[in-house]
Amino acid sequence: MRLAGHFNAQLMDFIRPSIQPGITTAAIDQLVEQYTLDHGHVPVCLGYANPDSRYSPYPKHCCTSVNDVICHGIPDDYVLCEGDIVNVDITTSVQGWIGDQSETFLIGDVSLVAKAVTQCAFDCLHLAIEALAPKSPISDIASAITREAHDRELSVVREYVGHGVGRQFHQEPSIPHYEERTMFQVPRKRLQPGICFTIEPMINTRRRHTMLDLTDGWTVRTKDGGLSAQFEHTILMAEEGPEILTLTKDGPQAGHQF
Repeated sequence: MRLAGHFNAQLMDFIRPSIQPGITTAAIDQLVEQYTLDHGHVPVCLGYANPDSRYSPYPKHCCTSVNDVICHGIPDDYVLCEGDIVNVDITTSVQGWIGDQSETFLIGDVSLVAKAVTQCAFDCLHLAIEALAPKSPISDIASAITREAHDRELSVVREYVGHGVGRQFHQEPSIPHYEERTMFQVPRKRLQPGICFTIEPMINTRRRHTMLDLTDGWTVRTKDGGLSAQFEHTILMAEEGPEILTLTKDGPQAGHQF
């Protein structure tokens, strides 16, 4: 898992300089494909099928979610423009183990609202990581994220959550990012040392509600047209505490201000 996370972070740093005004999201996808295959690894997104969906398997090598797209945006001929924000979500299988992460990129000069939602998603991710210790209840993640987002008058997406990860892309446990009373009315699942999982808060500028694009069955947008931002890391709960497996060399570190 450390090898998979390290390569995935390396891939993110490879595509980072190219995510600028004028590039198409399809070109980002091509960079992900070529770099991954050149290193002998497997892009996990390509051909991924949701067993509960009637739609075709995912057709690209990464997800590029622009502006009001919350997640699972399919790369195409859209040209990134000054003022856009785009989340790039990459997942790689290395020797059968999977690394998974995403970042939201600011394209040139963006609005104060775009910068604020991006900053909040980034801070929520790191506050959630900092809140954890061996055997922490999973609900501590949701508590940290919900409190911070609501303090900034932003909303947390509920339908799409983090997940366990290892030899499978999505496995138990589910990692909600929103806090509900029911979390405290049942025995709380805990993060035992040795488990790997993702934290990937999706934060909206307006309301939390989502809308699935029924033409492709993948693209998820904000229902009210507001902006959405997301950051994601793969985490190992080690004996000493949480270890980020997908930490990049060139990307924003905890405490970064956009």
